[in-house]
Amino acid sequence: MNLEGVHHVTAITGNAPKNVEFYAGTLGLRLVKKTVNQDDPSVYHLFYADELGSAGSDITFFEYPGALPGRAGDGMVHRVVFRVASEASLDFWAERVGGERGERSLLFADPEGLALELIVDDSTDEPLTARHPEIPAEHAIRGFAGVRAYASSPERSAAFLRHLGFDAIDGGYDVAGDSRHGFYLYDTPPEAPGVPGGGTVHHVAWSSLLNEHDAWVDRVAAGGIRPTPVIDRFWFRSIYFREPSGVLFEIASIGPGFGVDEPMESLGESLVLPPRFEPLRAELEPILTPLPNPRAGW
Repeated sequence: MNLEGVHHVTAITGNAPKNVEFYAGTLGLRLVKKTVNQDDPSVYHLFYADELGSAGSDITFFEYPGALPGRAGDGMVHRVVFRVASEASLDFWAERVGGERGERSLLFADPEGLALELIVDDSTDEPLTARHPEIPAEHAIRGFAGVRAYASSPERSAAFLRHLGFDAIDGGYDVAGDSRHGFYLYDTPPEAPGVPGGGTVHHVAWSSLLNEHDAWVDRVAAGGIRPTPVIDRFWFRSIYFREPSGVLFEIASIGPGFGVDEPMESLGESLVLPPRFEPLRAELEPILTPLPNPRAGW
């Protein structure tokens, strides 16, 4: 029983229209699900991924309209790292988004200050790409490489992460399943404490097979951490817990997937609610920020 790399990363935005413009428009990811935060259905939960909404490509956002900018600190993920195909791809993206070009890397930020990085893909994992008329297919973002987190005492997490199947690498850990892998690296935190808000990461989710969630609850508990029960999110199943350095982890299932309730060709074009929230539609639609279809006119 192994984790299959990063499933998704969830962050906070204070401005959903600009968020859509950047992640679907500038970065060329596909808006694959426009729904609500199932723990607070008064706000959006937006999912951007590859063309099929695959686990391993999915960056998601809760919109709290007007949220003040946050600041990553100790016990928080502070950078999300994606893969691209080549140095030529990095040159393409440097021209498109700016940022700091390094060796096999491009570091930049989204409009609310969330640190993003593109690195050359040296894995054998399947590329997870979306199509976009302005982005050549050979330069499209290929899914997650991993995340970087701040931790003042990362040694506290070593035994627990090994218990979950993470392998130690330079600067942190790597976790690999049968089809995908992803890294989890630590950096020294700034002196100022973290402040949740726009442009900060809420949690990182790791992928598991659909039928393994009860076993993951037991494994997490056996490592000395108390997880939530399995929570049915309709498109996937989840458990949550904080690893010893303070970062909020989720283990999310691969499937059932985003195609269970709308056609693949029109993913993300309309507000979709899990069945148990459908009775709230008339109440929720008037309070959610109107959003354009980013593929209208293609």
